[in-house]
Order: sequence, then C-alpha cells, then structure tokens
Amino acid sequence: MCRWAAYLGPQLYLEDVIASPCHSLIAQSHDAHEAKTRTNGDGFGVAWYGERDEPGLYRDILPAWSDQNLKSLSRQIRSHLFLAHVRASTGGATSRTNCHPFVSGRWSFMHNGQIGHFDRLRRGLEARLDDALYAQKLGSTDSELIFLLMLQHGLDDDPAQALADTVAAIVAEAERSNVPAFIRLTAAFSDGKQLYAVRYATDRFAPSLYTASLASAGLCVVSEPLDGEAGNWMPVPPNSFVTVKSSKRIAIEPFLTEETKQVAETA
Repeated sequence: MCRWAAYLGPQLYLEDVIASPCHSLIAQSHDAHEAKTRTNGDGFGVAWYGERDEPGLYRDILPAWSDQNLKSLSRQIRSHLFLAHVRASTGGATSRTNCHPFVSGRWSFMHNGQIGHFDRLRRGLEARLDDALYAQKLGSTDSELIFLLMLQHGLDDDPAQALADTVAAIVAEAERSNVPAFIRLTAAFSDGKQLYAVRYATDRFAPSLYTASLASAGLCVVSEPLDGEAGNWMPVPPNSFVTVKSSKRIAIEPFLTEETKQVAETA
C-alpha cells in the first residue's frame, strides 16, 4: 500500500511535509508504520498549485529516498496546496505513467488502496469512459482509472457524488463479472481551490487516514502522522468524505449516505 500527504493553507515549502519531519513522506517511503508493506519504493510524485490553474507535476520511478532532484525541488518550491505520494505497487509496472499524482486540467488525484479482481474489471470500467477521457489514460493502474471515472461522473460539479458514482460503477462491474466487489480507497484530490479526501472500504479494513493543523496554520491530510505520534493527529473515521475549504475550515461527513447511494444507483 502507498503513503501520501496533502496540504492546504498558507504557502509552505514542500520539504516541510516531504522531507523535514521525523516521519516525513520520504521517511515513510522506506519505513511506513501503518501500511501493509513498510517499504514504498516503486516511485513517487508531487503535484503543486501556484499562479496557474493547472498544477505543476513531478514524478519519477526512483524511490523517494534516493532522488536528489526531489529533495532539491522541495527545498525551493513553496505552495499553498500540494499533494505528494510514495508508491508501493499492488499492480501495474513501475513506470512514470503509473506514479501518482495524476493530473487532468486543474484537477490532481492520488490514491492508496486497490480494486479487487482489477484484471477482470478493467475492460468494462474503461468502456464507461468517453473517448476524450479514455485518450487521457496513459498508465495501467486502477488508481488512474478511478480518477478518470470520477471525471466521467461529474467531478467538476459534485466531487462527493462523482466518487460515489465511481464506487457504484465498480461494484456494478464486479456483479456483472461475477466476482466479489472489493474496494479499499483512501484518496486525496483537488481543483486548486479546495482539497478533498476519502477513507472507504467495502470490508472492515479501510486504510489509515489522519488530519492535523501544522505550525504554518495550514491543514494536512495524511496516510500516517508526519511526527510518528498518532496522538497529535485526528484519525478520520472509516467511510468518511473530507472537504478542506481553507486552513481553518474542514468538514468530515459520512461517505455513501443513503441519498448518495440512491443517486449513484440511478446514474
């Protein structure tokens, strides 16, 4: 399983999340505490927002701990909103196109988790994309396909419902393919203005997710605490949708409520 961290607030050097804390994202890349695998060395990436609508993006297949360019860039780049990810592959080659975050227009997206029986479901899920979105697909991961399905289901208009519709599409495809529906999903995504995150699973084992205010007065959403002290961080309950509107406004709401389920089932 992968590890990731997302930040929204006053401008912050990327290194203050990626490299400087004692349990930074780079530290988690070789010694994660709450992941299925302790090592996350199958590539990394960071998407950050600056003066333009679309985010900057840097990804590579090296382990995060050994990439000197990442360390140098993170010391120089400041951003009010960024997403950073270290990858432990559960499927798909170790390639730059399979590294997170994924970007489309102003949106960025990263994921930790998996779709069960993805090899059986991939073709049917890809068929749900229109031609323009299918043409954006560059890699082979379930994560990138989740992101494209969210765009297909109206991410611009209603992020929570777009994600609910995507989960419903995966479940429907599993039923059509006569395999158990199995989804583990913690993801963060942003349009450059607000930050969204989700913690969800079809079983009892949703991957870990935490939030906290940093010394910068910004808010961070992470796979596991950056200081190694869970007591300093608020765990996000399973089956929750997180919206960070500013450094002081965060909402945590149930994900896949009866209302969103009904809408998703008719989509």
